[in-house]
Amino acid sequence: MLVVLKRDQEEVGRHAAHFVASAIRRKASLTLGLATGNTMVGVYRELVRLHREDHLDFSRVTTFNLDEYFGLSPEHTESFHHAMHEHFFSHVNVNPRNIHIPDGAIAGDCEEYCSAYEQAIRDAGGIDLQILGIGRNGHIGFNEPTSSIGSRTRLKVLSEQTIEDNRKLFAAGEEIPQCAITMGIGTILEARRILLLASGEAKAAAVAKSIEGPITSSVTASALQLHPDVTFLLDEAASMALTQREYYMKVLKMTAMLTPSRLT
Repeated sequence: MLVVLKRDQEEVGRHAAHFVASAIRRKASLTLGLATGNTMVGVYRELVRLHREDHLDFSRVTTFNLDEYFGLSPEHTESFHHAMHEHFFSHVNVNPRNIHIPDGAIAGDCEEYCSAYEQAIRDAGGIDLQILGIGRNGHIGFNEPTSSIGSRTRLKVLSEQTIEDNRKLFAAGEEIPQCAITMGIGTILEARRILLLASGEAKAAAVAKSIEGPITSSVTASALQLHPDVTFLLDEAASMALTQREYYMKVLKMTAMLTPSRLT
């Protein structure tokens, strides 16, 4: 595990975008796992800039999004479909056939649909680089507390805290989604590389538990301790609860000296 500390959310987003860009330049046919959320907006903004100004080519990239609210149509302004196209897909040259986002409006057998999503990931050769955010309760994707480490893509009931956190995103009186389709923890852990982004004081406790606490289903991001190649990319506020913060800074400096390409 590598912990990378940056000054603020803007630096986190910019660094993450260059991390992704480097991976694409090494492997043009990269299979990329994507996330949504406020922290990710800066990542996509910088990737769009790199596409326009530095000719970063997404034409052979395949993408799989982590999750989607159940019950929202792709056209809903708070759907992850809408967010991904608004902030990213509409501005770069990803082949539409290579874009995969869970369908929150699925009308058929949801279990069968989720199994097909898993199969699509396998058919693509697995995810090369998975981008993650983290919830205040330590969830990754929508793998709420008590999710199994071996869980796969499925319909998941959202916790009360997540529902309350989402309330500010929806219009007054509008029904808040109670469930989401999400990749499972087991699915996430099969990615070859993982990059988790966190910014803001509200995420500090969850970050500290994920990195320094025990592996527990009550903080699903703690399962990332089991992965051989995971990087936590944090701003100062999100890192403040780490008891070993100074140690991580020293490790980062030594890593940069010994293997300059490790962070890209």
